[in-house]
Amino acid sequence: MRKLINDPRRVVREMLEGLVALCPGQALLAEADVVVRAVRAAPGARPVAVLSGGGAGHEPAHAGYVGPGLLDAAVTGDVFTSPSTDAVLAALRAVAGPAGALLVVKNYTGDRLNFGLAAELARAEGIPAEIVVVADDVALSETVPPERRRGIAGTVLVHKVAGAAAARGLPLAEVAAEARAATSALGSMGVALGACTVPAAGRPGFVLEEGAVELGLGIHGEQGVSRETLRPADALVETMLERILADLGLGRGARVALLVNGLGGTPPMELAIVARAALAGLRARGLVVERAWCGNHLTAIEMPGCSLSVMAVDDARLALLDAPANAPAWTGDGRIGPPVILPAPPPAASAPPAAPGPLAPAIAAAIGRVAAALEAAEDSLTELDSAAGDGDLGISMARGAAALRALPDGAHANPADALAGAGQALRRAIAGSSGPFYAVGLLRASRLLEGRPSPEAAEWAAAFRAAVDAVGELGGARAGDRTMLDALLPAAEAFERSAGQGLAQAWAAALEAGEAGLRATREMAPRLGRASYLGARAVGTPDAGAAAAMVWMRALARRD
Repeated sequence: MRKLINDPRRVVREMLEGLVALCPGQALLAEADVVVRAVRAAPGARPVAVLSGGGAGHEPAHAGYVGPGLLDAAVTGDVFTSPSTDAVLAALRAVAGPAGALLVVKNYTGDRLNFGLAAELARAEGIPAEIVVVADDVALSETVPPERRRGIAGTVLVHKVAGAAAARGLPLAEVAAEARAATSALGSMGVALGACTVPAAGRPGFVLEEGAVELGLGIHGEQGVSRETLRPADALVETMLERILADLGLGRGARVALLVNGLGGTPPMELAIVARAALAGLRARGLVVERAWCGNHLTAIEMPGCSLSVMAVDDARLALLDAPANAPAWTGDGRIGPPVILPAPPPAASAPPAAPGPLAPAIAAAIGRVAAALEAAEDSLTELDSAAGDGDLGISMARGAAALRALPDGAHANPADALAGAGQALRRAIAGSSGPFYAVGLLRASRLLEGRPSPEAAEWAAAFRAAVDAVGELGGARAGDRTMLDALLPAAEAFERSAGQGLAQAWAAALEAGEAGLRATREMAPRLGRASYLGARAVGTPDAGAAAAMVWMRALARRD
């Protein structure tokens, strides 16, 4: 087990101490794992207090929602374990006044028992207390009756409704009624791509084979209702929406709020894709999405996966969702609008193609050789780049090759136009650093060869040197940094020195010097780029960028 913890028995307390240390609006009770608001009114002046909680492992829930307009206290148990009755009672004593307290409880046996008993003890002490049980997991609709369903991520929206109702000064019965109505209007469903590891257990809760997902799971690292084949995100979202909307009986014209919740191990990239599909799916069915939130709201430690929650809303419930709130995990009011996709500005008008010059056929042939060589080298460049980089150089060069093949016929008319066209094509086709480097070099060389339909060897050498210098200026690299320049700089110097011997011999000298530079990169520790993060671990393999440069240089030396 690899986790950033000290002692599994101290995980919860140390976590809460860290969370409270980062939030000046919160405080931690000395004798219980309870987070409360740091600033509270005198007991007699307090409105209804709203409390929630459960086992740890759901962060940022529940402590992350302690703040004005949301929770007054959050009670935390051991990982995936209900807090004790005494801890809940301590929270009630700390935050409740004569107006009483509402406890928002997810529908798990341990939570219901301990929160319920604490509420009974509080009443015996003269503290009015009501309980609202959240059972929003529609995945269990065919397995258990509605009152026995699990409470999952939609609970966060119930926190918000209850907290806003209490902040208005409503009496306990009305705060509870608003929370219960919100719960009845709520449905959620989740999907997991893997298990999580409880620190005390030290191993994943289950094993999920490649290409499978767990559909309809809770929030405690358990397996789902069914194990199914992994499908694209859009298809999984469609399945979850169908189940949720059918359970709630929502159709065209219904107004809803949407919560896209990460289970802890899903990156924002994937959650955004899920949110995109969920919004589109709701709108395609004619529902009106009034509010939407996306992120990690109630997790299962580091489980990869997500859940969707849909809550039916009207003007009154929207007002509660929109009411001011300030807590570390509450991300905002959720207001959204229709997607806005603007057209890209049109490119500048290009000059009409020039008449083909004497070198047009040779230029076209050379570009074809370069493209073929880059395509043939894709696998080897990928392997090299994977050793010290991110492994994308091969496919980047293949995309560049495709862009070169797609150049229009007029692009080969003369050297300047060919270099400029190739630079623009590579800029658009190649992501990462290679695209800008090759683009700036080719564009700089193009300017030096303008008006020269048949450059002499010295002019080609000067243009090549200008291109190499442009790459160095843009990236800040120097000789010895283990980059493409370690092949290109010696090649440029040899090209200039040998220009008087004619173009073919000069390029042969450039090629020989470049090859030697490429070999030298094997023993260089990288000082720039991703490879620099590996330091001496990258020594022993040649630089992938320098290798790619030699691929096209060799291709230029050949003849059809």
